[in-house]
This record gives sequence, C-alpha cells and structure tokens, in this order.
Amino acid sequence: MDAGSALGAVLAAFGLSGAAGLNAWLPLLASAFAARLDWVELAAPFDDLTSNAGIGVLGALTLADFVGDKIPVVDHALHVVGLGVAPVSGAALFAGQTGDETGMPTLLAILLGGGTAGAVHAIRAAIRPLSTAGTAGLGNPVLSFGEDASSLVLVVLAFAVPVVAVALLLVLVVPLTPRVRRWRAGRR
Repeated sequence: MDAGSALGAVLAAFGLSGAAGLNAWLPLLASAFAARLDWVELAAPFDDLTSNAGIGVLGALTLADFVGDKIPVVDHALHVVGLGVAPVSGAALFAGQTGDETGMPTLLAILLGGGTAGAVHAIRAAIRPLSTAGTAGLGNPVLSFGEDASSLVLVVLAFAVPVVAVALLLVLVVPLTPRVRRWRAGRR
C-alpha cells in the first residue's frame, strides 16, 4: 500500500462525505458513474452501486431530491429525512473510497464518513430556517441550488484534486459552525 495513494484516498473520502452532507444522493450517483467508467474503484460491496439498477435508483433519488429541495415545506421534510440519509451516504462513500486502498478498518471509515456528512448536513439544516424566515422561503431554492452546485464541485474535486476538496470543505464548514452554535443557543 502506497502512503501517497492512501492519503489521497482518505482526502477524497472526506471530500465525498462532505458532499453527501450537502446532497446525499448526488455524490453516490457521481461515484457510481465514475466507477462504471473505470475512473475510480469502489470497494466491495459499494461497487454494486455501478449496476444498471443501482444507477437507476440513485438517478431517481437524486432527481427527486433536487426537485423537492426547491419546494417550500417539502425541503424541510427532506432535511429531516436527510438527518439519517446523509450520514449513511457519507459512510458508504468514505468506506467505498478508502476500502482496499488504505487498510483502514471499515468501522472507522463508516464513523468518519457518517460524522463528516452528518455535521455538514446539520449545518445545512440549521441554515435553512434562517433563509425561510429571512426571505419568506423565496431564498430557499437559490440556497438549494448553491448546495447542489457545491456538492457537485466537491465530488469533482474529491476525484481530481482531493486536497483541494478538503480545503474547500473546511472553508465551507469552519466559519459556519460557531454561527450555527450561537443561533441554536439563542433559540433555547
């Protein structure tokens, strides 16, 4: 196992799981396509996502989430569901990316991926009510497009330049974390 390849796989896994926190389905679909085209290799059993059925289901879920997240009220319901879905997606992406490449224990990969996606999704879910209150919901579709675009950029960077994906993820998350904590504390 090459240390440089292992580090690249871990960085890519963090980028992918962070992308899953912004849009749970898009990184899974993109990873399945990338693996199907032999651009990346997913560890078993995550390589099953590359089947026709896997890509079809992921495509339908990605489309449903993309459309639903632009509709007031539906977007909030999707965020509640996402509190469970995003960490699972992040865990699958992290474990699938690091698999044989790093020798990382699967449980650790699941915890790191689920934790990363869950933290990003929690910040996303905390920001959305502020948008709803501040714009009467009119800003939510714009915010949703930004989240989808950021997720796609993170996925591309995770595969192409993993260190930049992690840097972008940190730029997106670190400044918002204290603000979200203050906002939540103020609500109590």
